[in-house]
Amino acid sequence: MGLKKEADRVIALGGNPNVGKSTVFNELTGLHQHTGNWIGKTVTNAQGYCNHKQQGYAVVDLPGCYSLIAHSAEEEVARDFICSGKADVIIIICDATCMERSLNLVLQTLEIASNVVVCVNLMDEAEKKGIKIDLSVLSEQLGVPVVGTAARSKKGLALLMDAVARTIEQNHEKKNVKITSFEDAGDTLRGLDPYITISAVDDICKKSITYENNNYRTRDSRIDHILTGKWTAFPIMILALLGIFWLTITGANYPSEMLSKFLFWIEDQLVVLFQWLHVPEVLTGLLLSGVYRVLAWVVSVMLPPMAIFFPLFTLLEDVGVLPRIAFNLDKCFKKCCACGKQSLTMCMGFGCNAAGVTGCRIIDSPRERLIAIITNSFVPCNGRFPILIAVISMFFVGAASGGIKTILSAAFLTIFILLGIFMTFLTSKILSKTVLKGVPSSFTLELPPYRKPQIGRVIIRSIFDRTLFVLGRAVCVAAPAGLLIWLMANIVVKDKTLLVYCAGFLDPFARLLGMDGVILFAFILGFPANEIVIPIIIMSYMAEGSLQQIESFTILRQLFIDHGWTWITAVCVMLFTLMHWPCSTTCLTIKKETQSLKWTLLSVLIPTGMGMLLCFIFANAARLVSSFF
Repeated sequence: MGLKKEADRVIALGGNPNVGKSTVFNELTGLHQHTGNWIGKTVTNAQGYCNHKQQGYAVVDLPGCYSLIAHSAEEEVARDFICSGKADVIIIICDATCMERSLNLVLQTLEIASNVVVCVNLMDEAEKKGIKIDLSVLSEQLGVPVVGTAARSKKGLALLMDAVARTIEQNHEKKNVKITSFEDAGDTLRGLDPYITISAVDDICKKSITYENNNYRTRDSRIDHILTGKWTAFPIMILALLGIFWLTITGANYPSEMLSKFLFWIEDQLVVLFQWLHVPEVLTGLLLSGVYRVLAWVVSVMLPPMAIFFPLFTLLEDVGVLPRIAFNLDKCFKKCCACGKQSLTMCMGFGCNAAGVTGCRIIDSPRERLIAIITNSFVPCNGRFPILIAVISMFFVGAASGGIKTILSAAFLTIFILLGIFMTFLTSKILSKTVLKGVPSSFTLELPPYRKPQIGRVIIRSIFDRTLFVLGRAVCVAAPAGLLIWLMANIVVKDKTLLVYCAGFLDPFARLLGMDGVILFAFILGFPANEIVIPIIIMSYMAEGSLQQIESFTILRQLFIDHGWTWITAVCVMLFTLMHWPCSTTCLTIKKETQSLKWTLLSVLIPTGMGMLLCFIFANAARLVSSFF
């Protein structure tokens, strides 16, 4: 429970999604947090520690849920912890701008526990919208303490902790804390008449809430009419996708180039140091030309785009746009007999497929969760973007310049992303009708109010929680890959390296797919990290024993053309980049999430098979058409 002393108290923090629960938790606990999984569950939990007036509190952040009538793992976890009696106080956080939605969970919690404090968060936003909440009347209606807060600015949190302390003291003196047993909780909650509950919520709201402006939701409704409209939703989504890619490509170019030069300058200094120390040449090659150079490529290629893409993605989430995207895609996934929540996990896959697979925990149905996991790699992660961008820049927008080139690159990239999304739908449909048959489940999808994003917090959270985390995993798998690549490129058997032998063996099959043996083997060696695919191709074509850095796409394009690349090769490389086996990190994550080698293998074979099929059809069709001209 994170208790530091026996005298510490336990606070359970509950509430609907998008009510600022995480903000309250973060402000109370600061850096004294840790995360993990609930015992026997894949649902993530967060625990923290705080002090208030010389009293220690362990804060347990319960999963965000709309109801304690358990239809999902999240609701089950929240209900079970409340019924366990481990919490001295249960804080239920409500959204001041939409109390009707939050009070249902409050009333359910009061049915099974009495040691409850209600926190009405986002009071500052409610004030801006002309919503006035009489907290004393609300407290009288509910029969428990009610405290108003604006957690983003830390207002009211001290009063909240005072209410927590008083509740603990009063319950300790009266010794009358009501906790419904685990066995009885489900029956108690299911026994509630939903119409009576709705009536009670309406009655409470009428007595405690007044609206100075009854049209306070008009602005949100107008924006929703555009973002979720029948004719406007998908064009706007595509334009937003194009904009994000344009910003990522434009913003990442110069930092990536500078970082690359800096890291390779460090390598030069390390070479001098190794020479001064008389380090054996073989060891120098292994550590510097092998391990270090691969790491330098991965870091310089991955870090700048991730540092831009993840904050942009998180801003969409923070503003309230991401739930609208899920709403728009919900019907598409329902037609594929899949879950609408898969739209959220698919979006997470753009940053990192491993993160997208982990995010599939939000899908309650095991069948639909497996579909989401298997198809997640159809959208390219941050590690595959550099390959797509490089090929697009060399073979399709090379003649353009400046801003036009960037816009064209983003447009071509968007087209391939849309192809990946289409293949996600198609494969989900096929799986739903074959090995994973079933009826799509329903779920509650909330459209939260639009909010001003916390840009500073978003940037910090994106960099530390996502960018550096994903980069750290990539570095861990890229280091041994660099060692293996260097060995294969330097071990010579009968005047040929192992790299050349392997590429030659794969060449006949690769030609059927519109590529060559070098390209296909580079993808195989890129299993630990997709970022090293292009460097391996360069190394093989230049017959060098280590990865090489080429400054210009023009020089790189000529190198590829000299080795037989055509526009057909370029398209096939992009198709295979879009659809092939997940990286090693994602495969390990799939194995962990499914606890099944069978589903892990299927997650590898299905996208690879689809990619090979598309490459084969396109390459041979294009060659046939070209033969007539």
